[in-house]
Amino acid sequence: MRPMDGKTALVTGASSGIGRAIAQRFADDGARVYLTGRRKDELKAAAEEIGPDAVAVPCDVSRAADLDRVMDVVRGDGRRLDAVVANAGLGDGALLTDVTEEQFDYVFGVNTKGSLLTVQKSLPLLARPASVILLGSTTIHQGVDRMGVYAASKAAVRSLGRTWAAELAPRGVRVNVITPGPIATPAIEGLAEKFGRSTEDLHSALASQLPLQRMGRPEEVAALAAFLAGPESSFITGAEHFVDGGQLQV
Repeated sequence: MRPMDGKTALVTGASSGIGRAIAQRFADDGARVYLTGRRKDELKAAAEEIGPDAVAVPCDVSRAADLDRVMDVVRGDGRRLDAVVANAGLGDGALLTDVTEEQFDYVFGVNTKGSLLTVQKSLPLLARPASVILLGSTTIHQGVDRMGVYAASKAAVRSLGRTWAAELAPRGVRVNVITPGPIATPAIEGLAEKFGRSTEDLHSALASQLPLQRMGRPEEVAALAAFLAGPESSFITGAEHFVDGGQLQV
């Protein structure tokens, strides 16, 4: 048997990058996976590539009504959720002098409110036991120019993870945070463009700061998510787990 045979998972922000890799790993491990994302065509293509056990449900996680619709699809299929990965997120860099109210609301709306709504709306469908996985950021442990609002939104996610681990433990639900370091994803490409650098130049600059001297791969984050979603991590909750090439550890 595969590790997740008979299990059901929800992965938000799964059109590409880390979310896409997690959804693929869960499906490879035997789970039926519900993928969400705002880009409908890209989301549909990702689900088709993953295979018949992947279900695409377009969703903006900052909108409660969208997440209600996602849960209706899961419920309509007669499923319970064994794993929920609140991965959807974005970074929009700006110096303090340039941050706008609209930018602040946008980043916190997706990263923080979106994570809260994803977990909150999932509660009635969570199995016992179940695993909830949130996505953090190494920027919450450093002072990175232009990333203040993003870092603050992810720091809030980390804090919520601690609280939810305590609140949901009596229900048999574990909550953990995965904090990736520099991972080669389309999001990094977008960040490079915003800062006026080539993707290759940014990759090289980021890799040079790491003990392992390379960018991480989405599949390496997915491997940790698979562990945290499974029974072998049954005594782990409330923790932050780094996949950062030693960035914050060495």
